[in-house]
Parts: sequence; structure tokens; C-alpha cells
Amino acid sequence: MRAYAFGKISGALTAFAALFAIPSIAAADDVADFYKGKTITINVGYGAGGGYDTLTRLMARRFGSFIPGNPAVIVQNMPGSGSMVAANHLYNLAPKDGTVLAVFASTTALEPLLGNKQAKFETDKFEWIGSIDKDVNSCGVWKGAGQNIKSLPDLVAAKKTVTFGASSPAASSAQHVVFLKKMFGAKVINGYQGTNGVKLAMERGEVDGACGLSANSIRGAYMQQVKSGDLQFFVQFGKAPEPLYGQATLMYSMLKTDDDRKIAGFIFRQTELAKPMAAPPGTPKDRVAALRKALVAAVTDPALKAETEKMGLEMVPISGEETAQVFAEFIATPPALLAKIPSYVQDN
Repeated sequence: MRAYAFGKISGALTAFAALFAIPSIAAADDVADFYKGKTITINVGYGAGGGYDTLTRLMARRFGSFIPGNPAVIVQNMPGSGSMVAANHLYNLAPKDGTVLAVFASTTALEPLLGNKQAKFETDKFEWIGSIDKDVNSCGVWKGAGQNIKSLPDLVAAKKTVTFGASSPAASSAQHVVFLKKMFGAKVINGYQGTNGVKLAMERGEVDGACGLSANSIRGAYMQQVKSGDLQFFVQFGKAPEPLYGQATLMYSMLKTDDDRKIAGFIFRQTELAKPMAAPPGTPKDRVAALRKALVAAVTDPALKAETEKMGLEMVPISGEETAQVFAEFIATPPALLAKIPSYVQDN
């Protein structure tokens, strides 16, 4: 009797569980039906050859195979205003059906909080698919900027103004330079170039260095210059040392007050979301869920890992749910603290 009763209960539970499985199976079928034969376009907010472009294209090669319906995936460059052009296009002009996505800077995504009226979007309305990578940024100078700069204290003590190449005022490459000036009193200015233009400008002596340098962008585009000693890192913005940056000063070690640490946390935690990818607001939730799952699967695919290792790269994805949560935490920043932040990243 007990065995029979248990069998009846077990069978009932199985049937009950199956009732809940039916909607998820149907949702997967709906997603597959939609994407079958379609093409997903991923707009990258920076030019060809940079870190955003390289990592997005590596991920995109496998992305479609993990999406129900196996759509084709193409990557297009949409540079402009530190990726603001791509963010504005995605929010206001792209179809809201999951066929157009964009990868743009997390610093750009938070510009509305800082009062930038060029940002024609609301950060929390994007459907965050995830981040292709997690990273820590740094600043470096070309041949010591002619002043033997090897550390952040060296930069602060420099007698001549040091010029850094940046793509636009909204880009981390520019904002981090402004931060060094406002927080530490460093004699620095920005000289605006495209992503690849910064590298060429350093080599030609047109600028002295660059900020917003992520570990992967360095491994992908700057390793020859690092190994030769031409590009020297003097500061890193993580709370723990990144071996790639050698003896470069940990910026957090030079902050003096709790408010300073909170301001720095808002500014530099953004770069942990190194390559966030979003869909437009209003994209169907079942497609968002499928895209989120596919992003993590593509980046952690063993074949991609083997390929990136050969290139000297390392990609660490962040889930869509976690990406959305991090942006929500930024948005919840107390107004009094938020009001102070623009003065540390905007050069006016």
C-alpha cells in the first residue's frame, strides 16, 4: 500500500511539475520561431580594432548558436561621442524586437544621472543582456611623458602639463583624466582622438599618454609597446592589484576621506562592467531571457576560451541580471553624493 501510495504521489508530482514546464517550453519555441532565419545586428559604440570591437566580434561568432532559432549575427561599428551615438540609437530608433543590440560604455550609460542632456535615454529602461567582460582600468604614459613618470605621485608632482588622448568627454578615457586633476591636483588635459588615434598620437608625440586602458585592450592592442617599455602604467583603478599593471599606484591607496572613496567607487566601479550589451526598452521578456543566457554561454564556450588564450585575452562575462542590478545600485546613489560626481568627471 505504501509503495502504491508513494507511486501515485510521485506520479502526481511529476504531472504537476510538467504543468509548469509547458510554459517555458512554449516560450522557448516562440523565441526559436521568431529568430529562425533572422539576423541580429550588434552595434558597437566604438571604431574597428579597439577593445570593444575585438571582444564583441569574438563573442558574436558563437552568440547565434546559443540562441533558439540560431539567427545569424553581424557586428557593425557605430562610433561617436564615447559610444553615446550607439546608446541613443538603440534607445530611440532601433526596433524593439531583439534583432538589434548595442555594446557601449557603462560610463555613457550613466550620463543621464550626471545631467548630460546629450544622453537621450533612461538607463534603467534598457534591457541589459549582460557584460561581455569584467575589467579594471589604468592610465599609462609614453616613455614617461618626458618627465620620468612611473607612479601617480610622479604625475601629481610633474611640473609640465601632461596631455592624454581620449575619444570624447563622455568616455572613461577622458573622465579618468579629469578625475586625476580634480581629486589629486594633477596637471593634465585631454586631447581628443579616436580609439586607434590615441595609440598613433602617442607614438607621434602628439599626446603623452592614455587613460581608460582596460587589461584586455592592452593585451589586444598595446602589448608590444608595454613589452618594449614605451608604454608605462602609473596608476590602476581597481581595489586589488592587477599583475599586468606592475607597480602602478593603486589609486584607492591615495584617497583620504570616506566621501572621496564613495565618489571614486561610483566612477570606477562602472568600468567593472567593461563591455555591457543592451537591447531596446520594450523588447519581449522571453527574448531578453534567451539573449542573456546565450551571452554567458558564448563567452564561456571552451572553443572561445581556447581562441582568446592564444590571443593573450581573457573574457569574464557578467550576467544580464547582475548587470541590471549594478546599474540599479548606481541609480540609487543618494542625491547629495550624486550631485558631487559631475565635478570630478566633467572638465568645466
